[in-house]
Amino acid sequence: MLFIEYPKCSTCKRAKSWLEEHQLPYEDRHIVEMNPTAEELQVWVGRSGLELKRFFNTSGLKYKELGLKDKLPTMTDEEKIALLATDGMLVKRPLAVTEDKVLVGFKEKEWEALL
Repeated sequence: MLFIEYPKCSTCKRAKSWLEEHQLPYEDRHIVEMNPTAEELQVWVGRSGLELKRFFNTSGLKYKELGLKDKLPTMTDEEKIALLATDGMLVKRPLAVTEDKVLVGFKEKEWEALL
């Protein structure tokens, strides 16, 4: 499993602790140092079964700074993915990526059921 996080994020810390408590092996990746690529995001969105907008960190400063609440509805999916690929701080985290699933954000019950 690939675990993508921002180390200072409290939700990411909780998710990481949960993975360790459940002894689930993972490869750790810093979302800012190694931002997801457009290609990765394209695959992950499809694998997650979620709407693309769920991949945006809507509570982040960068999201608000760029006025994305108003801009996203007029953008194509390709434009949204390209934008997400420019800055890891725009991407909702943590992400847990397996061969057949992608979990966005940390909801303990959801992670328990799927991992």
